[in-house]
Amino acid sequence: MMKIATACRSCGGTNLTRVLDLGRTALADRLLTEAMLAEEEPVFPLTVWYCSACSLVQIREQVAPEILFGDLYQYFSSFSDALLLHSRDNAERLIEQRRLGPGSLVVELASNDGYMLKNFKAWGIPVLGIDPAPGPAKAAIAAGIDTMMTFFTRDLARQLRSEGRAADVIIANNVLAHVPDLNGFVEGIGILLKEDGVAVIEAPYVKDLIEHCEFDTIYHQHLCYFSISALRHLFARHGLHLNHVMHLPIHGGSLRLFVEKRPAPSPQLQAMLEAEVAAGVVTPEYYLDFAKRVEAIKTDLLNLLKELKANGKRIAAYGAAAKGCTLLNYTGIGPETLDFVVDRNIHKHGRYMPGRHVPIRPVEQLLTEMPDYTLLLAWNFADEIISQQAAYVQRGGRFIVPVPTPRVAEPERMMVA
Repeated sequence: MMKIATACRSCGGTNLTRVLDLGRTALADRLLTEAMLAEEEPVFPLTVWYCSACSLVQIREQVAPEILFGDLYQYFSSFSDALLLHSRDNAERLIEQRRLGPGSLVVELASNDGYMLKNFKAWGIPVLGIDPAPGPAKAAIAAGIDTMMTFFTRDLARQLRSEGRAADVIIANNVLAHVPDLNGFVEGIGILLKEDGVAVIEAPYVKDLIEHCEFDTIYHQHLCYFSISALRHLFARHGLHLNHVMHLPIHGGSLRLFVEKRPAPSPQLQAMLEAEVAAGVVTPEYYLDFAKRVEAIKTDLLNLLKELKANGKRIAAYGAAAKGCTLLNYTGIGPETLDFVVDRNIHKHGRYMPGRHVPIRPVEQLLTEMPDYTLLLAWNFADEIISQQAAYVQRGGRFIVPVPTPRVAEPERMMVA
């Protein structure tokens, strides 16, 4: 069910430095049904390490992908308006820049419910989604998106190429970090990509994770946490060139990478690589005080919630997200503190948070129950959520933002958002 990596997932180096230990935690996104509450829930250690050879940050624990992304995986991208807008803008830019049309092929790896590929199909551009999670993949198929319900591998890439399905554009958003066979996955991208094609990949940026103390973005699905330096090493190993990078605010700070078979490095890429070296991102020292800052967030958040409960305040949470699982399990916050968690994703309603077993309910219960405070577990979509919950704020509800420093958001800030 779980393996422990003894070498770097990218370069195979064995000089690894431990950065953080989050203890034993339940699996994020493994949302429990009521019947499962009586069963013993699997928990696994979660530790973060830095590779001195290629500067990749990674966890050593590897839970079988079939468990992580099986029937209990209920993440559907289409429930975030901000993510939909972000993806549409990306698609429209690619259609224009790459001059995509009916003779092109766009392949998305980890295509989820088809939220991204719908943008290309609307323009008559052939698409193919690849995703192993049954729920989201079936939703994509029902929406008319050609989808293969499987994991992307080098062997699958060879199969598709032999069938004449080479890709003009490969999209891989928030999946590279999930892949156990990192080198096989990247090799597969090189096989499937046309000679003049481009792979557009998004991944959370480890520099943002460390500097903003976004420890709750660490969970068993996320095996790796990338710097630009580590990514360049990874792609070069397979004859691919990281030619351009964009730094985006989504998900607490992400990178959009443009990878091709021909070298054409942009000035922006060079500048960001130099900035990483100057900041020390490619040294173990950069990461060594991370654990102390994470512990400080835990202490401050528990003290804040304890004080509110002592004053008779009712507290709920917003966002039954994977990061919420990490935060709740690491801090030990459960039903003794939170009345419930709300989420827009209807597939999560009636289930319970992993490990802490807080019930998940529809968002409308914020208004019907009117808890005094709501802990914002999905803080990466804070502006979107706060804007949607204007009525809750107007009635006196307050949001607690846990990262990078636990605080109660000011009403004026919430009303403007």
